[in-house]
Amino acid sequence: MKRRQFIAGTALSAIAFSASGFIRFNGSHFEGVCETTTDILGPFYRPNSPVRKNLVLPGDAGLALELSGTIKHQDCKTPYKNAKIELWHCDSEGVYDNDSDAYKYRATSYCDEQGQYSFNTILPVPYDTGSGDFRPAHFHIMVTVEGYQPLVTQLYFADDKHITKDMMASVAKGRVLTIQSLDNGVQKVIYDVSMAKKLLAETSVLTRLAGRYVQESDGQRDVEFFAENGVLWIKREPYGENLDYVGENTFSLPGIPNNMSLNFVFNPLASGTVQLTRTFTNAKGENKVNTFTKNA
Repeated sequence: MKRRQFIAGTALSAIAFSASGFIRFNGSHFEGVCETTTDILGPFYRPNSPVRKNLVLPGDAGLALELSGTIKHQDCKTPYKNAKIELWHCDSEGVYDNDSDAYKYRATSYCDEQGQYSFNTILPVPYDTGSGDFRPAHFHIMVTVEGYQPLVTQLYFADDKHITKDMMASVAKGRVLTIQSLDNGVQKVIYDVSMAKKLLAETSVLTRLAGRYVQESDGQRDVEFFAENGVLWIKREPYGENLDYVGENTFSLPGIPNNMSLNFVFNPLASGTVQLTRTFTNAKGENKVNTFTKNA
């Protein structure tokens, strides 16, 4: 299945900071000494991919490539043992395997005692999104470890001419990788990850989510969001309330009692429309769920 069938409206990204500081606010913005940027989970993720390190398929014309790196704690130096790493990407023709039992170019692995991981696969190719624009070649990875938010990100490759014109790749700080040619002829890229307990959303994400959402069951009710200083806000008199990004397309309202919660889950559709699910959980554990839509 071609990715271009789904690409419209799904270009969301976020940035996770994890520094040995751990992260500092300098009075105007957040800064850190080691940071890992991440993209919100896209439409081509499939859970339960096979546990394996070798993704190469006989007969595929793609360039063989090794991806390796180290998973670290938020201090940016201590290796994380047994972290779960999932990798997926298109084949040499720009096709994702979204439904076969073979899980082509999809795999799960776990890092070793030193936090190291590796995959043997092929270099994916750029592809037309359907409008004449090309997405640069990229890997998707997700890192899941206890005590941290799951890290979902895309990795790009230096000298790809499509990077500068791509909304996500052009701001992919630290995720444009140089392909190394080793003495044994192997092509290799290295990507190290520092985990973070909290993610800070990027401006491009917030711009995409901001706007007026109309309740599906009652067209007279709505909710409005806006972006300010790198934070998503829900509009309320006299100004608004800021939301925390908690991962997997979900924002929450901070500062309410621990036995209650108010969460907002955004679902971008291929049409450009964004669906919103608002869930309020009261002190008894009862949920009130409302759905809203923002048209493209």
